[in-house]
Amino acid sequence: MNLYPRTLSLRLAIMFALVSALLLGSIGFYLYQSLQREIAWRDDQALLGRIERMQALISDSDSIEQLRGRPKLYENMLGNRDSLLWIVDDTGKVLIEINPVGMTFPKLPGAPHARLVDDHSSEPVRLAWQDVMQGDRGLTLIAGKLLGEREQMMGVYRLKLWLAMSVGALLAFAFGWWVSQRGLHPVRLLAKRAAGIDVQHLHLRLDEFSELNELKPLCSALNQMLARLEDGFAQLSRFSEDLAHEMRTPLGNLMGHTQQTLRRSRSIEDYQNLLVSNQEEYERLARMIDSMLFLARTEQPNACVKFEQINLHDLIEQLCEYFEGVAQERDVQLINQTQDQLLGDPGLIRRALANLLANALRYAIPNSAVTISSRVLEHRLDITVHNHGEPIAAEHLPRLFERFYRCDPSRNQPDDSGGLGLAIVRSIMQLHGGCITVDSTDAGTSFHLEFPLIND
Repeated sequence: MNLYPRTLSLRLAIMFALVSALLLGSIGFYLYQSLQREIAWRDDQALLGRIERMQALISDSDSIEQLRGRPKLYENMLGNRDSLLWIVDDTGKVLIEINPVGMTFPKLPGAPHARLVDDHSSEPVRLAWQDVMQGDRGLTLIAGKLLGEREQMMGVYRLKLWLAMSVGALLAFAFGWWVSQRGLHPVRLLAKRAAGIDVQHLHLRLDEFSELNELKPLCSALNQMLARLEDGFAQLSRFSEDLAHEMRTPLGNLMGHTQQTLRRSRSIEDYQNLLVSNQEEYERLARMIDSMLFLARTEQPNACVKFEQINLHDLIEQLCEYFEGVAQERDVQLINQTQDQLLGDPGLIRRALANLLANALRYAIPNSAVTISSRVLEHRLDITVHNHGEPIAAEHLPRLFERFYRCDPSRNQPDDSGGLGLAIVRSIMQLHGGCITVDSTDAGTSFHLEFPLIND
């Protein structure tokens, strides 16, 4: 279960409120601690001052009894009911006591210099005391201040801080909500604009939002996705058209020949010729369907490739022996110049090279050679299939590996791959993490298979 709100503006408002509460709380804590230390320091200074004044009064008086007869003198010095005062002789007898709350006399250790301590035995109180001498008698001067009023004041101050922090957090949440709503308005416009792009409007782009730095990467990614979708949809449309065209031709031939033959009675030889003609069209359809199924399997995300170490020279030799009859029939020589090792799926590599060899033999001029060579370039292995023939026009080169694409559809041959041979080669190369390129000049046409070298 996701505890975060599903609304981005609400998340931003909550985070803004939390940050504001943390900031206000830190400031409030600092102010509270500063005020508490300042009040405590002032109280301590007041207590120490009272000890000094009492010490001065004792020094100016002839005796404690004389001082006891003038209570207003030191009572006015204390000034409020939170102040306490004891003068104790060295035998523990209390000579003077100002104790409005009836607090028990505290037992304190000796202190030749003024000392301070908190006492919470009966009531919270801050005490200051010092031992002095009057003639030959020792006295202990004790001044105290009850902390109840101070703690009450600090409690009220804490409550006000909590209230101020709570109100500040609520205001921060409200303002954060408003700011996030205004700030995310371009995002909502972008979503609305993207939602309006359908199959009929894949050409539209989201360039008007690129002025915002925060939305620029998102707009760029969405535009790239739309471009890929547009290209993929256009390719799918072309594929559907090409598939319908490729399937219509053999089916049209089958239906036309059959209808023509059935118009009147024929001899057995005519029916046999019809079956032979139909068999060629069936084989053509079977090759096309087999190639389409192979492409569909290889383009699956979970397509399995079994990598093995392949001796490239031996593999090419086997293919040359297989195509030897076709090469002799067309007066073309097969030359194997490969000598490297390749890591890949033997069956797939054999099929890719077989397609390239069949294509090279089909378009090679008589009394020429088809050369298969290999070389290692930096971090890749390049296998080249070269033949001498009519050069391919530059405008056809980028589309050679599309399904059903032919430079000249009128040159279809009975044993061709239906325009899927090079598409199969490209799919096999993609499965191996490589690529296929082509260049064609008056010196011949070369197909390059580039495999990445995988170090053990």
